[in-house]
Amino acid sequence: MKSITLALTLLLGLIPVVSAETLYVSDRLEIQMRTGKGNQFRILRMLPSGTSLEVLEHDRENGYSKVRSPGGVEGWVLTRFLMNEPAAREQLADAEKKVARLELENRKLNAALGELKQEKGSTDKERSELDRENRKISQELEEIRRTASSALAIDAENKDLKSRIVAYERQLQTLQQENAGLKDRTARDWFMVGAGVVLLGMVIGLIIPRIRWRKKSSWDTL
Repeated sequence: MKSITLALTLLLGLIPVVSAETLYVSDRLEIQMRTGKGNQFRILRMLPSGTSLEVLEHDRENGYSKVRSPGGVEGWVLTRFLMNEPAAREQLADAEKKVARLELENRKLNAALGELKQEKGSTDKERSELDRENRKISQELEEIRRTASSALAIDAENKDLKSRIVAYERQLQTLQQENAGLKDRTARDWFMVGAGVVLLGMVIGLIIPRIRWRKKSSWDTL
């Protein structure tokens, strides 16, 4: 039993698989699907225009084709009522759907374009504001540089003035020291002069009485 099943499986695997052909009901309003190849066979259903049918078999001699409907019902229809493309109404409906879809996409694109334009306007405005801010900052930076340059010049002048003041202070200290020395020397000189005067006074005080005494003696002798 297993060998028979395996043989059937291999046999089925060797049978080529033929892809099913798809045809469409023509622009005729409806066609009949029958159980056989002829008007004497029972009608299974009426197929409206544009119905997609899977073709299972062609009978070129009788002009019939065996088909399967989208619902899975199989039957025979006249081959001349089948087309390779959907009916014009279906194509028109598809075209209208595509047009509607494209119009919707176009509206979306236009809306997106409007938003992009608004964003561009905002971006341009922000860029202008940034440019103004950049110019302002550049001016402030230039002013700071000028101020810094002036500050450096003032600092250099200040250092020069400080150096001069230090030199003047040293000269003043030297002069003050010399002045103090002169004052001390003058005080000593005045002290010596005073001492000399006192000494001279004392000498004169000693000499004058003697001179007077001698004179008196000489007068007494006369």
